[in-house]
Amino acid sequence: MIDIQNINNYFFIGIAGDGMSAIAQYLTGINKNVSGSDRQFSSENKNKRRRQLEEANIKCFPQDTSGLNSDIELVVISTAIEPTVPEYKKAIDLGIPIAMRSDLLAAISQTKKTIAVSGTSGKSTVSAMIYHIFNETQNNASLITGAGLVSIIKQGKIGNAIAGKGDYLVIEADESDGSLVKYKPEIGIILNIDKDHKELEELDVLFDTFSKNSKNLIVNDANERSKKFSLNPKNDFGYSENVGFKISNFEQNGFHISFKINDVKFELNQIGKHNAENVAAAVSACNFAGISIEDCAKALKTYEGIYRRHQVILKTKNITIIDDYAHNPAKLSASIKACQFTDTKLIAWFQPHGFKPTKFLRNDFVKEISEALREEDEIWMSEIYYAGGTVSKDISAEDLINDLKAKGKNAFYVKDRNNFPKEIKTHLAKNTVILLTGARDPSLKEFAEFVKNNI
Repeated sequence: MIDIQNINNYFFIGIAGDGMSAIAQYLTGINKNVSGSDRQFSSENKNKRRRQLEEANIKCFPQDTSGLNSDIELVVISTAIEPTVPEYKKAIDLGIPIAMRSDLLAAISQTKKTIAVSGTSGKSTVSAMIYHIFNETQNNASLITGAGLVSIIKQGKIGNAIAGKGDYLVIEADESDGSLVKYKPEIGIILNIDKDHKELEELDVLFDTFSKNSKNLIVNDANERSKKFSLNPKNDFGYSENVGFKISNFEQNGFHISFKINDVKFELNQIGKHNAENVAAAVSACNFAGISIEDCAKALKTYEGIYRRHQVILKTKNITIIDDYAHNPAKLSASIKACQFTDTKLIAWFQPHGFKPTKFLRNDFVKEISEALREEDEIWMSEIYYAGGTVSKDISAEDLINDLKAKGKNAFYVKDRNNFPKEIKTHLAKNTVILLTGARDPSLKEFAEFVKNNI
């Protein structure tokens, strides 16, 4: 186990990534010396993420070994960092210990009462909701998550990490790299288990270990695969009578949802039935930590959401543009359904990421998208996002589009995404929602602005 108390000088290779930047900021918040490099950085100019990190007292360098020296006590990497990276080699030459990001997070989690949020969908949202409830009820929790809270982003920060003075720490437990088995939280949450990155049978093994490692476990009874890990129904949430936190009376009116949890009314400026489940997960964890359901409901009235989760970037009389992080089949289906407002046409655009995961999930994407789309809705895709590395480019987004066309869906391939606004102009109808989805590509936010300015 990494000795957090006695290591003071950390260096992150790939520090601009969401997961890496969050831990880096947390460490500076507990008075550690943090520096790092990223291939996004250059000596000539500073991008926004670099400026934000430097404003958080983190020294940033180009990925050219210039930031590494013998004063560094621990080099931190993620699964995206290959041994061929020059800084990886230099760390070995200097004899500096190298640790995985997940191992460092596991060590940090042992220093607090940790609430670990797991599941193939909704981890960032539920983590943000839990933190927001703690913050609004003066409980001063810490947070290490993958997506920035809008309320913190408004302060000019990345928004995905806070080093609080209270006893609790909220983190995401990731199944994609298998790291969720490393955590032994005070409260573990399983939101859902759907095919994403790994086969369902492999996911079951990972979540089984996580459930056994959790001192107290909370499970979503509404998800078929997650509910089988239920150990104590009075802690669980869902729509059935057998759970401790029952969801009922769900209604959505535009960009506003309301529902009840155990007869306490909740109202949020969010969309989608999946967000009722997210709230119930957050409430069950907070209630276990001693916060009343009534106080949770009051706190969430001021919840503003997180970065690129159904963010409305344009709303006119006839057009609404929504930017969302959805990228696996289940998330994409939920995102589409959440945007199917009454008397509206939906045009969804999706940029798959990674050739290997797209090929792995091809049939699942086609099934979930085709079942979610209404007769008047459309799905558009641009070419798969390539983040670099050695990979076989043996599938195209056009293959998914052709599969959807074969199912009778209104499906369109636009290889160059910059042509998307021009191509859809003749497809717009009165009251059209344009949903932009995708992940991993750091330029997606700029693309959403591009669509907004050219539609």
